[in-house]
Amino acid sequence: MTQPPYPPPPPPASQPGPTAGQPGDMVNRFVAKLVDWVILVVAIVVITMVLTLLSFGMSTRGYLWDAFTTILSAAIAIGYFSFLESSRGQTIGKTVMKMRVENVAGGLPSMEQALKRNAYMAFSLLGLVPFFGGVLSSLAGLAAMVTIALTINSDTVAHRGWHDNFAGTRVIKTD
Repeated sequence: MTQPPYPPPPPPASQPGPTAGQPGDMVNRFVAKLVDWVILVVAIVVITMVLTLLSFGMSTRGYLWDAFTTILSAAIAIGYFSFLESSRGQTIGKTVMKMRVENVAGGLPSMEQALKRNAYMAFSLLGLVPFFGGVLSSLAGLAAMVTIALTINSDTVAHRGWHDNFAGTRVIKTD
């Protein structure tokens, strides 16, 4: 009996699951976004409370304070999604749901692509408009989310939303 001259190569450390590389579906994307927003809301509330306590008697009531917290909240949200998507390809929610964002070439999105992908969140700044800004901001945000959902659902192959097409990105499963 002859032995082979060398042993067979070891199996790969980890092989992707059967769904890795497939487009992220709407339900998983929704749950990932929900996880991210729960984290963001808690962080924004804590930061706002700390800033309120540190305001040293300055008025935290009125338009200027509301404008400041609106801008800060938008910056935190856009920064969270854009930084994590461009540096890791995943937010915490996408990590939990085993998905990632990539550019159409399969690499990490650039910061510019991540900012473009999340630009719709800037609609929250419409809340700065006196009197009816809150309603305007809510309606614009809702319209953006509905449009994203409809475009993800209508793209039966890649499940890319308008924000993905605008930014040149896609969401895939990582398994």
